[in-house]
Amino acid sequence: MAAPELLDRLEPLHADAFGWALHCCGGSHDAAAEALQTAYCRVVEGRAQFGGRAELKTWWFGVVRMVALEQRRRAFWRMEKLRAWFAQGGGRAEESPAEPVETRGIAARLAALPPRQREVLHLVFYQELSVAEAAAAMGVSIGSARQHYDRAKQRLRRELRTSHESD
Repeated sequence: MAAPELLDRLEPLHADAFGWALHCCGGSHDAAAEALQTAYCRVVEGRAQFGGRAELKTWWFGVVRMVALEQRRRAFWRMEKLRAWFAQGGGRAEESPAEPVETRGIAARLAALPPRQREVLHLVFYQELSVAEAAAAMGVSIGSARQHYDRAKQRLRRELRTSHESD
């Protein structure tokens, strides 16, 4: 079935699909909307194709569920990376990793980074791109991106240690 026809058949299921996405995303409206949008994109791109082996609603809810699970898995690994970074001296040892990042003063320090350092750090850390992918997205060489990434991490570590020592 072609994507336009499939999308037409999915339209009446939208409200139910959003409710299912909401359930799969633990009640987060933003995460549910993102999961549903990603699921629709997969249909349009041909990455999710209805084969007719199940009812349309069953298949669609499976697609939405898989997208939501992938989002949760990515979010979990982002938090694991953050915890590891703090454990390696990126942050204060006595702070709980479950504490919101904003309360640790990270946001202000990130905003103070030079633009290229801030961009590459965001792409690699938050968007989970490799340094090579970040370089391509930024339109710079891999060496340049690697240098900006390393300098950003060094600067953040230095500033966090300085603020910890002054407390």
